[in-house]
Amino acid sequence: MRFEISKVLDAIEGRVSTDPSLARAVVDLAEVIRYQDLDGGRPASLLRLGMVIDALAREMEEDSVPVYAVVHRALLSDADLTSNERMVVRRWADDGLVEVLDNPGDRMLEVADLLGLPVLTRVRADGLRGRYPWLVEQAGRVLAPVPGAGGPAFVAHVGGGHTPVAGDRSPAGAKLLSRQWRCAEPGCALFGGGGGGGGGAFADLARVVERSPAGQPPPTLRGGVPTCPRHGTRLGDAGPRPRSAVLAVRVGGLIRRRFVLTEDQPAVVGRAPDQAGGIVLGQWLNDEARRWISRSHVRFELRVGEVIVTDVSTNGSGIRPGGSMAEADRVPLAPQQSRVLAEGDMVELYPGVQIGRPDELPTGAPYTPTSVMAEAPTMAMRLPR
Repeated sequence: MRFEISKVLDAIEGRVSTDPSLARAVVDLAEVIRYQDLDGGRPASLLRLGMVIDALAREMEEDSVPVYAVVHRALLSDADLTSNERMVVRRWADDGLVEVLDNPGDRMLEVADLLGLPVLTRVRADGLRGRYPWLVEQAGRVLAPVPGAGGPAFVAHVGGGHTPVAGDRSPAGAKLLSRQWRCAEPGCALFGGGGGGGGGAFADLARVVERSPAGQPPPTLRGGVPTCPRHGTRLGDAGPRPRSAVLAVRVGGLIRRRFVLTEDQPAVVGRAPDQAGGIVLGQWLNDEARRWISRSHVRFELRVGEVIVTDVSTNGSGIRPGGSMAEADRVPLAPQQSRVLAEGDMVELYPGVQIGRPDELPTGAPYTPTSVMAEAPTMAMRLPR
């Protein structure tokens, strides 16, 4: 039982992120873990975060949807959690995967506003703080996780829609995310040089988690001054943030994973790339696709703001200009050939296996996303009838 729960927590760990390019919604972890009616279990359970993430994946019809979690520091010693769960949350904090704050206040709402993300909360929109008017104006921006027949579902607080709605970043968010920031506190997991370790639960293990400057979270604004939300110190401007681009893998009509390119960090996509940071597709492919797609099939690079794709496979690929699925429009991409990925273009490794910019990939697939709760023991998921 304990081993199975640990596997679930490891899977959930892969779905929490403070990277503004990848996060798909914002949650208050202290609130979500106490949704006791989701499983009828103990007063607080970290597994409920996984249940809500699964519900978000179903709503968005997308695998691997990370959430941006804001955590009250008291949760690190909350007696309602198991010792293993407390250790996991401390690890997430030390690794900069979540924000741990002494006084979270409305930081969850600030992050949602800066990044243009929906908020997952049962607090009614009219009961939320009033500095963010979109909370009461846009359906789908504030969603309540509630029990459902097949697991948690979402109910919109306002309007008639319920699908999570991601909007544009606010002007303040766009400005903050155009720069790199540095915290004066040594080893700050969010705004330090490498992240991890700094005085946290794992400092004695010298944990250091390398963070791409492009994946740095947004500072909080205090009196208009960029400030570290964890330490309350004024942040130093460390220069322009590196250019980045977000791409997504679509297999069988469902977006399976997003990944970020920078000019210093290219990405190789294939059946099972050997390169560090490679994007592995094998778990989503049928037998024919596995035989066709090479271990390392295509390489993506960002050069002067343009995405360059190079085929490094044996069998070659194809480009779908403007996303057209008409066979006559498909442009072959031969082995070792490169091409600029224009707006709307998709790279097709094999029929039904495409890579492109997330907002330009078609959706609506009749498939169930992979569940982070697949390893959960049955008794930990007593869903209401």
